[in-house]
Formats: sequence, C-alpha cells, structure tokens
Amino acid sequence: MDLNLGGKAALVTGGSRGIGAAIAQELAREGVRVCLAARDRARLDEIADSIASISGSNRTAVIAGDLREPSAAKTAVDAAVNAFGRLDILVNNAGATKRADFFTLTEEDWQDGFALKFHGYVRTTRAAWPHLRESHGCIVNIVGVGSRAGSAEFTIGGSVNVALLNFTKAMADIGIKDGVRVNAINPGLIETERFGRNIERVSRLHGFDRQQAIAFLLSSHGTTRVGRPEEIGWLTAYLASDKADFIQGCVIDIDGGATRSL
Repeated sequence: MDLNLGGKAALVTGGSRGIGAAIAQELAREGVRVCLAARDRARLDEIADSIASISGSNRTAVIAGDLREPSAAKTAVDAAVNAFGRLDILVNNAGATKRADFFTLTEEDWQDGFALKFHGYVRTTRAAWPHLRESHGCIVNIVGVGSRAGSAEFTIGGSVNVALLNFTKAMADIGIKDGVRVNAINPGLIETERFGRNIERVSRLHGFDRQQAIAFLLSSHGTTRVGRPEEIGWLTAYLASDKADFIQGCVIDIDGGATRSL
C-alpha cells in the first residue's frame, strides 16, 4: 500500500533504539524525512546511518537531549523544523518507568516516571502543535497496554500510561478544530532491550532460564509470541498517513490479543 508519505517530515522521540528506532526506519522507508531525538548521541547517529542505508539518501537529523528538561521539547521540535522546514508528524515515544514493588519506589522514582514520559509528551505536543496545525499533521503517542489494568509491580508505568490516554483523547478533541489528528498505540510485549530487562527480572524472581522466563511472560499475557518493533512501525506509518484520515482520538492495542477488556 502506498501511504503517500513521501516528502513529509517527522520528529520521533526516543528514536535511538527499540520501538522508536523501528518507527523512524519504517517512516523513512515510506519517504519521510525523520528527526531523531534521544539522550544518546552515539546511538542516534547509528540509527541515522541505518536510515540512510534504507532510504539511499540523507533524510535524517538528530538532536541529543534529555526530555526531562523543560526546554528540551522545544529544542527538539525546533531542530526538526530547522532541518526540514516543516513538521507533519510527531511520534511521542521517549520514556520508561521503573517497575518494582510499590513500597520500594521512592518519591524520586515517581517524579522521574512522570517527568520523561508524561511531561515529555505534553511539552513536545505543545511545542509541535503550531507546526502541525499549519501542515494539518498528526501525532502518534506510543503508550502501552499497562494502561488497561492495574498491576502491582507497574504502579508508576500504569499511572503514567493511563494519564497519557486521557491526554491523547483531550488533544484529539482540540485537534478536530485545529486539523491535527491525534491517536495512541498501546504496544504489548515487544522484543526490545526493555523486554530483555523484563526477562532478566523474571529470571531472578523465579529462578528461570531465558526460555522459561519468556514462556512465563507469554502465559501471563495469554499470548503466543512476542511482538516485533517493526510491527509498531508499520502501524505508526499507517496512522500518520492520509489513509487514516478518519481515525481521531483512537487507542489501538497491538499486543497479540493480550488485552481482552472493552
């Protein structure tokens, strides 16, 4: 399917690895010029090089910074606009939260969890909005299925994620008037470095080897396999395209059927 994305410009936060890198690569395959934002400049340069090899041209820009910092969001948006002269697509993806027993989590853990993922998405959305309004662009928020149900070991992440779903719906409401589409994707178990850390955590807790830990996680989710980062990239590219023009304020779970609630 031709998504007609050629020539558009995107900012992908958390673009140095995992889901963010896969999204950036898939957008590049569709002809999008991509600005990658994350803290690790060396990793950003690696992904930019991989995109150049995919697209056959230099369609990327990179901006290193910590989106916990209030000024970093505007800096990232400005970098994308300065590089490409416009902004059509914002993918909010940066952010990880600490997973642990609630009573071991500190005030700093909670502040950090909201600082990067929730406030980072809010600030980047605010900074990008005038440009997206001008281009009739779109936002795709990468959230997570932990928003769908409470989990004892995921109190920070679940709280942040459900707040982001509400934020997505609210901005979609504003976007109807302003001509900006806003949607969210909830990934389930995806084969990333973060999933690798989850495997290590389960192995330590239960004395499992790697394959046993993966089987345990799949059984816990009621699914048969782990998702691939590029599968999130494919869905993001579709949501960013005019093919999805009538999709507004939608939350799409891509988790192999793990989420069974309505």
